[in-house]
Amino acid sequence: MDETRNVKIQVRGLSKVFGKQPKKALELRHQGAKRSEILEKTGQTLGLYDINFDVYEGELLVIMGLSGSGKSTLIRCLNRLIDASEGEIIIDGENIPTLGEKALLECRRRHFSMVFQNFALFPHRTVQQNAEFGLEIRGVGKTERYDIARSSLKQVGLDGWEDAYPNQLSGGMQQRVGLARALANDASVLLMDEAFSALDPLIRKEMQEELIQLQNKMRKTTVFITHDLDEALNIGDRIVLLKDGEVVQIGTPEEILTRPADDYVRRFIEGVDRSRILTAESAMRPVHATARSGDGPRTALRKMREHGLDSIYVTDRDRKLLGLLEADTASKAAENNADSISDYLIQDFRSVRSEEPMHNLFAMFSDRSFPIAVVDEENHLLGVVVKGAVLDELARAGEQ
Repeated sequence: MDETRNVKIQVRGLSKVFGKQPKKALELRHQGAKRSEILEKTGQTLGLYDINFDVYEGELLVIMGLSGSGKSTLIRCLNRLIDASEGEIIIDGENIPTLGEKALLECRRRHFSMVFQNFALFPHRTVQQNAEFGLEIRGVGKTERYDIARSSLKQVGLDGWEDAYPNQLSGGMQQRVGLARALANDASVLLMDEAFSALDPLIRKEMQEELIQLQNKMRKTTVFITHDLDEALNIGDRIVLLKDGEVVQIGTPEEILTRPADDYVRRFIEGVDRSRILTAESAMRPVHATARSGDGPRTALRKMREHGLDSIYVTDRDRKLLGLLEADTASKAAENNADSISDYLIQDFRSVRSEEPMHNLFAMFSDRSFPIAVVDEENHLLGVVVKGAVLDELARAGEQ
């Protein structure tokens, strides 16, 4: 995750104790007592302890863990459906635990929309009316809320279903209504609590893919709760992994798979098809030599000879990828006394983004086997992937 991105939510030292003596329970935890010991000694349940993480603007952060890990408690603390025992939750400069009732209500309206596991639709309202509900509560005019809800329904693929009722829809379609309602509210953060858990596996997978597409388009700051590791790895920009109310590891799916923090995480990720999660970044190597578009053919040939290459990627001064130059072509250009290589570049090569899944890369190597160029959104050359590196990573994935 790019540390230069704006932080939307900061969570610092967040703890939650269920019971009437939270300080006593937290004091025992400070001294090293575990959750079960605290419960036995005090009758207090330690829901969360010393949680620290950031949520970046526009990212999809997954909070995951098994039943009892504290993930649902955490999301309810974020919008203060329950009060934390200690700690800060700061969103756009406001510390949510300190807000008065009126300020809290306004904060929720501005910042939080929620999508629930059980859809939470009104059976007597149409799809359109369900999508409008949050806007109606806020006092938005009839015409305006109609148009906003209509647009949100279209975004989630429910165009034409506005007049249907929830009982006429499949589970996946009902969840789309819930998502449209949340989007219509236009809050700055989307909270999704086990939103796809009640769906059949195939529909659940479809909803995950639709959420990814929607996220790519809208870049909505989203906090997604799940107990399903595959789901977390599939949709998350980053994952916060909880155990017994405490953070075990925070990282991208790739970081968690390749650098598990401890034995618990290693056991947790056993059986995951790592080749479908690992990306081009895992196998990417630095580019040791590039040519510039203004270089002459002899300069390009000298660079290839020095680095043992039979082809070289060509970039501009900002390292934007322009093409590939082969040694044979460069030699012909030199024989023709060409001043520049720019007219001799080929585009017959593959380029991918760093997040391209590893299992897609092997099929991209042609008989000529040029290294695959790895580029960013603006086509800057970040590195290259060679066939051997892909085979090595896939072999390691198979050993896990």
